[in-house]
Amino acid sequence: MTIAVFLGSLLAAMALGIPIAFSLLLCGVALMWHMNMFDAQILAQNLIEGSNSFPLLAVPFFMLAGEIMNTGGLSRRIVDFAMALVGHIRGGLGYVTIVAACLLSALSGSAVADAAALTALLLPMMVKAGHDKARSGGLIAACGVIGPIIPPSIGFVIFGVTANVSISKLFLAGIFPGIVLSAGLWITWGWLTRKEQLTPPPRQPLSEIMASLRRATWALMLPVIILVGLRMGVFTPTEAAVVAAVYALFVAGVIYRELSWTQLFDVFQAAAKTTAVVMFLVAAAMVSAWLITVANLPQQVITLLEPLLGSPTLLMFAIMILCMIVGTAMDMTPTILILTPVLMPLVTAAGIDPVYFGVMFIINNSIGLVTPPVGTVLNVVAGVGRMRMDDVTRGVIPFMVVQFAVMFLMVLFPQIVMVPARWFY
Repeated sequence: MTIAVFLGSLLAAMALGIPIAFSLLLCGVALMWHMNMFDAQILAQNLIEGSNSFPLLAVPFFMLAGEIMNTGGLSRRIVDFAMALVGHIRGGLGYVTIVAACLLSALSGSAVADAAALTALLLPMMVKAGHDKARSGGLIAACGVIGPIIPPSIGFVIFGVTANVSISKLFLAGIFPGIVLSAGLWITWGWLTRKEQLTPPPRQPLSEIMASLRRATWALMLPVIILVGLRMGVFTPTEAAVVAAVYALFVAGVIYRELSWTQLFDVFQAAAKTTAVVMFLVAAAMVSAWLITVANLPQQVITLLEPLLGSPTLLMFAIMILCMIVGTAMDMTPTILILTPVLMPLVTAAGIDPVYFGVMFIINNSIGLVTPPVGTVLNVVAGVGRMRMDDVTRGVIPFMVVQFAVMFLMVLFPQIVMVPARWFY
């Protein structure tokens, strides 16, 4: 009955069009009422404690770093370098998009920020070159998925805080899976464009490649600083976010000189607005998470799925399918906040490595950003690229199918994730 109250109140509130954060609070109130323990003071205390977390400080700073990079010219120089490197290959602008997405992912960690930057910079170029606009928009949307997987990742920060798993280990474990997903997109784009009779731009001379590399060097140094610092234990993920924001501000304002004082206010304002939404979601979800624990919901779920505990692979398949279904209707952050407290005890009972589960969970939720009808990244690409949502959805389907196939391959062979992860540790 408790599970029915939890799911029923949450889904009913969402069906009425109530924002997710307020739906979570209403769900918490319904659970407290059901358990005869309603107390507004307890509700308020958990709401405040939900956002009172030092590791969560990484979220606003990574948000700020992403905004600065898009406004201050770092993102554009990354795209120019990728263009000089692989732009001459048949279908080269698609490969430029994939390479640029990997590099931008190592800078901002936000799927929305990466998708917006890539759409504004590359979609007009791809259409002008003769590529199908729907397919091009679909590729850019699919590339946005890589943002929350290759570190730094806001998704990993939120999952690590919610599940009490090492954020540094999650960051390092996400590197190789992100590259594998990018390889899947590379192969898929090559297959889809094999019959296009388009003349690619001429190969850039080595001098031009080196010149674009020099222009992008300051931007490319940021992921190196973050990963080396985390690997060597110089700073924590939260401190890495501060380093990223300060470094991006220094490069954009002093080195590239493309960020003016007037733009700075808008950048801080945009980052603050996005952060406020995320942090309120986290705070509201912590109320539900506390009540989920008090109501012993995880134990009830473990009892329901007890037949699968003896087979971690089957259990992971079941969880991944559940997350796929949820991802069609819910954004990544609330999915992480709602499902993590329920699933983590189940994962622990089955003996699944929590870091491996975290990586797979974030990959699934990231792909959920491009699954219709709610896909956030699809909406961003459609809005920035001035496209119909139907066209973007049609274009992203082949890439989305390949990403899910790669994900399930990692479920069958966890070594794809864990062997490189242990090397990075």
